[in-house]
Amino acid sequence: MTAADSFDFLTDQSTMWAVVLGAILATLGGLVATILERRLDRREREQNAALFFGEVLSSLGIILRFADETKKIGEPYGPVTMRMLRSARSELDLYDRNRETLFDLRDADLRARIQTLLIRLSMPLDGVIEASDDIKAMREQVKAQKDPAERAEMEARLKQDEARRDLGYEFITETAAQLKSVIGGLEPVAKHSFDRLVKIARN
Repeated sequence: MTAADSFDFLTDQSTMWAVVLGAILATLGGLVATILERRLDRREREQNAALFFGEVLSSLGIILRFADETKKIGEPYGPVTMRMLRSARSELDLYDRNRETLFDLRDADLRARIQTLLIRLSMPLDGVIEASDDIKAMREQVKAQKDPAERAEMEARLKQDEARRDLGYEFITETAAQLKSVIGGLEPVAKHSFDRLVKIARN
């Protein structure tokens, strides 16, 4: 092998290593870029989820507070109060339709707190709404009842239903008091304060 051939061989080897090194660096660069992109996407989805659930829980808390205020004026379970409670049910339906978004939150404890709280609110809320409809229908039946014995029996059942409805409502108000704590847990993730909604509602 002549000196020229040796030089050409070394040059070819250097070129090959340069190509291999370039390919390795390009692969590593692409891998790092993909990892960073996925991490940023995960953080963005988590922040969006925190914003969504923070808004839903804040709205739910405001609606339940309005319902409690209207309940103290006039008929306790009058049309306005019931509209408020049905609006609260609609917020829970919104959560149900987007429940899979909850898994974008990495904090398992926070996810569990949100899910448990909303389940504990939805069941008694449905109970109060259904009981109110039943009580309204039963009151009409009591008015139409002519038999004194039957009327007395129906009135006793009516009082029991009203007492159960009151217990359900009390459970709702006690559970709703926990909303603030859960919303506070979402704020650092959402990078947003949800007090704005409360302030607007108060004004």
